[in-house]
Amino acid sequence: MNKYEQNKIKDYQHWTVYVHENQSYLGRCVIACKRAKADDLANASQEELLEFLRIINELKNALQKAFQTDWFNYSFLGNADQHLHCHFIPRYQTERVFEGIVFKDELWGHNYKTDHNFQTTDEIREKIKQTIQKLIEGRPPENWEPSLGRSALC
Repeated sequence: MNKYEQNKIKDYQHWTVYVHENQSYLGRCVIACKRAKADDLANASQEELLEFLRIINELKNALQKAFQTDWFNYSFLGNADQHLHCHFIPRYQTERVFEGIVFKDELWGHNYKTDHNFQTTDEIREKIKQTIQKLIEGRPPENWEPSLGRSALC
């Protein structure tokens, strides 16, 4: 299984959502278009665009519940991979703790920048993925405390 498949959160008709390999921004995801030779958002079909909007709303709601996000950045760069995909980056005004790891958005209020020195284990990334997956599917993760509106793991 390649790293993309193991990071897959959900398949849709036109898009696939993956948890990003680098979790310096807790819950960061990539939304990739399935259409071959898709290279630009401006060339997306109406069906692709409508589904994309549904996906970002589902992701936004899931991450707000899971990690109490404060803002979101959406990035379509295509510099390294010239296939239509969106970097979905949650932003945090204050630090978050997940599974005992502190996630701090050092650039809150400014453009995001991937911290390539930030490392999480495959196990932690898998737990982040499963948390998002379950909330998108409408199933609360284990140890979920609805009265707090968040996972007891955060």
